Amino acid sequence: MIRFTLKRQPTVPLEAECLSPDVVCALSHGEIRSLPVYHGKRRLRLDEFFDVDGEASADLEIHGDLSRVKWIGREMTQGKIRIVGDAGMHLGAYMKGGEIEVTGNASDWIGGEMKGGLIRIGGNAGGQIGAAYRGSRAGMNGGTILVRGSAGVEIGMRMKRGIIAVQGPVRDFAGLQMLGGTIVLLGGAEIRTGAWMKRGTIISLASIPLMPTFCFACAYVPTFLRVYARFLASFGLSLPIDDSQGVYHRYSGDTAVPGKGEILVWHPSAG
Repeated sequence: MIRFTLKRQPTVPLEAECLSPDVVCALSHGEIRSLPVYHGKRRLRLDEFFDVDGEASADLEIHGDLSRVKWIGREMTQGKIRIVGDAGMHLGAYMKGGEIEVTGNASDWIGGEMKGGLIRIGGNAGGQIGAAYRGSRAGMNGGTILVRGSAGVEIGMRMKRGIIAVQGPVRDFAGLQMLGGTIVLLGGAEIRTGAWMKRGTIISLASIPLMPTFCFACAYVPTFLRVYARFLASFGLSLPIDDSQGVYHRYSGDTAVPGKGEILVWHPSAG
């Protein structure tokens, strides 16, 4: 394992995409310390901001308040990154494999356009989780993002495949222009959920305001939810699938596109 400890806060956001198992897994201690980071327009050495302990490993542990450190785990395909503290923007962007765990909060654009792997956030997250970058046709195309706390706006924007599950409340435009994949809102969401979605599934365990362009279809417990329930249970998240406890109301839309997506809203049994 390679251990990185932030020794001084950057005064402006620090771009540190070198903090990735793919970059450091074959490097010596000295080579890791000399990796380039960008502090504003200045190109500096990694060891100007981090103490480094270890060499040649695909298992990274990073300590400190990294809320101003961007692009950690960019395009990673293997290994694991564990952040003990908060993380900055673009965590796990373009990720293809491996695992990232954050014990604290994380900023915007977690898993932007990722294609595989697992990202787990222990605290709250910002907006645009798994989303497409401005000008891109598609966002997240595989993998899993789990958030224990709340999340911001536009999560899953233009996502195509994969799973995003958020335990706390989510802000506006969850699933904006969604093309596929699954978003699980265990704590519900604010307004405009699923706006302009074409395909995909949004599951909410709390009542949410729906746009008039979503049409009620039926009330049932989908069989495919058993697969999601088993998967989420392995991470300590509960998805109800017992029809004796309630049903899901299925709404199709967004008919303004027109779209063939669905929003499933859990309705527990009375009493």
